[in-house]
Amino acid sequence: HVQLVESGGGSVKAGGSLRISCAYSEYSSSYCLAWFRQAEGKEREGVALIDQDYTKVYADSVKGRFTISKDSAKNILHLQMNSLRIEDTAMYYCAATPFVCPTSVRGVASDFGYWGQGTQVTVS
Repeated sequence: HVQLVESGGGSVKAGGSLRISCAYSEYSSSYCLAWFRQAEGKEREGVALIDQDYTKVYADSVKGRFTISKDSAKNILHLQMNSLRIEDTAMYYCAATPFVCPTSVRGVASDFGYWGQGTQVTVS
């Protein structure tokens, strides 16, 4: 059974940093894991993903500012967010798929069958 539980969201000033995390079940430890976000009134968009071999892919809007990582010993996925901007405000979701990671984060939300409940990040 795949379970994804996000934590670590909150409010931060523009230019600040925040790290959000996602605890995933052992069952999904070999899955492609990803972070998506959805701002109010907008479609869900891919932020970053990490494959079983630790290959990472980022959205252009977060490259150089966000870092996705996973601690396989603890089954925790992280998203370190630096130099946060007001436009990064969104609900952030952890997602997983048993298949190979897509090569892009654009338009791939439907590829992921497992989702967490989300954690809110607000930048002001």
